[in-house]
Amino acid sequence: MTQTSSAPLIQRPNVVAVGTIVWLGSEVMFFAGLFAIYFTLRSTSGPLWESESSVLNVPFSLVNTLILVASSFTCQFGVFAAERLQARATGWKPTQWGTTEWFFLTYLLGAIFVSGQIFEYATLVSEGISMSSSAYGSAFYLTTGFHGLHVTGGLIAFLLVIGRIFAVKNMGHREATSAIVVSYYWHFVDVVWIGLFLVIYVLK
Repeated sequence: MTQTSSAPLIQRPNVVAVGTIVWLGSEVMFFAGLFAIYFTLRSTSGPLWESESSVLNVPFSLVNTLILVASSFTCQFGVFAAERLQARATGWKPTQWGTTEWFFLTYLLGAIFVSGQIFEYATLVSEGISMSSSAYGSAFYLTTGFHGLHVTGGLIAFLLVIGRIFAVKNMGHREATSAIVVSYYWHFVDVVWIGLFLVIYVLK
């Protein structure tokens, strides 16, 4: 007579999710450095900051910010669909949308935000505020520019996830995990922008 024993099932955290969170931790330090640069330059150039920040179009930037914040909600709805392994819509109502529809909408909102940022840059350059014009210009373009690059990277990631979902016959846990980790990144860049908006456009 043989005795059998079953080992307890160990639920290990997803390696991709953990790696993404660790990487985002390093990104927090990167943006903390940018905030430090901004505040340092601002503390040494008070009158310059007061005169040149008055050129900023705060209502326009607020609308652009709300668009980016809205994209976090659409992204999360895409994650909810991914968690139930629903790749595509089963009907025309948003409540019946799948991950691809929500992520396409998120991509559109993110692209509108980047386009708005480019338009703002063009306007500021026409007003004489460029990267090399002053300490304010350097700080403004450095902080918002690196964030814009991160948003663009997120848009590329959304396209890769959507392409990966279309490449398989049935959406599985691997595709769902990809969608979830991209949402981590997207929520992160949204939170960073809220901080940048408050510091650059609201605090005087």
